[in-house]
Amino acid sequence: MKIVTVAEMVQIEKASDAAGHSYDAMMELAGRAVAAATLRHMQPWNSRGGVLVLVGPGNNGGDGLVAARYLRQWDQQRAIYVYCWKRTPDDDPNYAAVQQRGIPVVHAEDDPDFAQLANLSSGVDVVIDALLGTGVSRPIGGSLAELLAVIRAGLAGSKPDGPAEVDGDSPESAARAVRPAADYDFLRRTPEIAQTFPQVVAVDCPSGLNCNSGALDPAALRADLTVTFANPKVGHFVGDGPAACGRLEVADIGTDPALAGAVSVALATPELAKRLLPDRPVNANKGTFGKALVVAGSVNYCGAAHLACAAAYRAGAGLVTAGVAASVQPLLAAGLVETTWLPLPEQDGVLSPAAVDVLLDGLHGYAALLVGPGLTQRAAAVQFVHGLLRSGGEALQRVSLVLDADALNALAPISETHNVLPAGAVLTPHPGEMARLCGCTTAEVQADRIGLARRKAVEWNAVVLLKGAHTVVASPGDYATVLPFANPALATAGSGDVLSGVITGLLSQGLAPFDAAVLGGYLHGLAGEMARAELGEAGVVAGDLVARLPLAIRHLRAA
Repeated sequence: MKIVTVAEMVQIEKASDAAGHSYDAMMELAGRAVAAATLRHMQPWNSRGGVLVLVGPGNNGGDGLVAARYLRQWDQQRAIYVYCWKRTPDDDPNYAAVQQRGIPVVHAEDDPDFAQLANLSSGVDVVIDALLGTGVSRPIGGSLAELLAVIRAGLAGSKPDGPAEVDGDSPESAARAVRPAADYDFLRRTPEIAQTFPQVVAVDCPSGLNCNSGALDPAALRADLTVTFANPKVGHFVGDGPAACGRLEVADIGTDPALAGAVSVALATPELAKRLLPDRPVNANKGTFGKALVVAGSVNYCGAAHLACAAAYRAGAGLVTAGVAASVQPLLAAGLVETTWLPLPEQDGVLSPAAVDVLLDGLHGYAALLVGPGLTQRAAAVQFVHGLLRSGGEALQRVSLVLDADALNALAPISETHNVLPAGAVLTPHPGEMARLCGCTTAEVQADRIGLARRKAVEWNAVVLLKGAHTVVASPGDYATVLPFANPALATAGSGDVLSGVITGLLSQGLAPFDAAVLGGYLHGLAGEMARAELGEAGVVAGDLVARLPLAIRHLRAA
C-alpha cells in the first residue's frame, strides 16, 4: 500500500476520473465507508447515542453528507444530525438526499452564536469531522476556529448504555472495504482502557492537519478514528499526525492501485510482511538458517548483548555467537545457554581496539554481524568501532552488517561516512542518533523523518531504519517503507537492542538488507502490540518483546 502526498492523491483521483471512475462514484464509496467504520467503531462499546456530521464546503463535506445518508439508511433509531459550515445547498444532490431522508440540517449562518451547535455536540456520542479534508494548509481562524472551539467544549465524556444494534440494510459489505492501517484486529482492548464516548471520526484527516508535513493547527479537532481513502497520506505518519488521527483506517474508493505505482513510499502491510518471512523447510538443520555474530555489551550494559542475542535466536537464526568483552562473558553465560561465545580483548570492561583483529579472524562463516548495542561511548570502544570500519575491508563485505546504538554514535564524527560503510549496511538510529549522524537537531529529524531517511540512505549507500512512532525504513535505491506501529509500550530501555537483534537474525537467514529491516521492524512492532494488549502500555520491558517474537511470526504466517 503506497503512502502519498496530497498532490499525488490529487493526480490519482484525476486519473481515475479520466478513466471512467467518476468523482461522484469515489465520493459515494468514501461516504459509505465512513458510515460503516463509524458504526463498527461504536458497536463494541454499546453506544446508542446520536451522530453529528460537520460538513464543510468541499469534497470532504460531500463525503460527510453521503456518510449521514448511509447512517440513516442503516440505523433508523440512532439520531443523525448535519451541521453545515459554508456549504451551499444549490445543485448538491448529496445535500438533497440528506433532506429527503428527514435528517435535521443546521447551517452555521443561521446559528450566529453557535447555540444550536453547542446543544447538538453535547448530546451526541460521535462527531464526524468532514469540514476541510487534505488540501487545506492555511491556519484555521475566524468562524471555523470558533466552531471547533464550541465542539471541543460540548464534547463531555460519558459512557453510553444499551446495545448498539444496526437496523436497515447491513453495512457489512462497506465495512469490508475499510481496512486498518495495521494488523491489529486480533487485539482486544482490556477493560481498564475501554473506550468512552463521545468520539471524533475524521473524514480523510482531522481538519487542520497538514497531510504533507503532519503539522497540526492549534484549533484542530483531534480524532479517535480517521478514515482515509485509497491511500494513506504522508501527514498521517509524521509530526503530529499519528496522535491527531487516532486509529487510522484506509477505505477502498475504487481507484486502481496501479495509479500509485510510481510513488516511492509504501506502508508495510501484513501481506507484505508475510511474503518476506524466510522459509522453514522440514529438512533443515541449524546451518540452513545461518550464523549471526553479535558484538555488543560492556560491564555497565551487559543486558544489551543478552537482548540482542536472544532476539536473533527468536527471529529464527540457526546459531548466534556473542562477541563480548572477556570479563563480561561469565556474567551472560548463565542466561544465554544457547549462545556460543567469542571473548574479545577489553579495557576495563569495554572492547578495546585490539578486539578488531580478533573479531575479523573469527568472522569467517557468519552471514550477519551486529555491532553496537551497549558498547558505550568510552574512548576504547569508539576506537574499536573506528578500527573495525576502517580496516574491515573484504571481511565486512562478506557479511550483512547492522550498526546500532553506540556504533552509530562512534560513526557520527566520521565525515566520510559513506566511505567507511560497506555497501548495503543497515543503520538503525533513533532520532537523537540520527541527528548526530546528520549534524542537525532532533527536532529537524522529526520534522522530515521520511525525506531525511531517504536522502541519507542514498548518500550513505545503506539501509536506514529511523526508529520511532511509525518507523521509516529507507533504501539506497531512494524508496522507503513506513511501519504501521505507534506504541508507547515500545518506549523502554533495550527495545532497540531487540530490534537490531531481530534484523540480524533475519539477515543470517538470507534476507536482503532492506527486506530484513522492514520485516524485522514489523515483527518487533507486532510483538510490541501483543505485549501492550496483554500487559498494558506501561510496564512492558524489552524481554517481553523477545518472548513474543515467535508468537508474532506465527500470527503473521497464519494471516
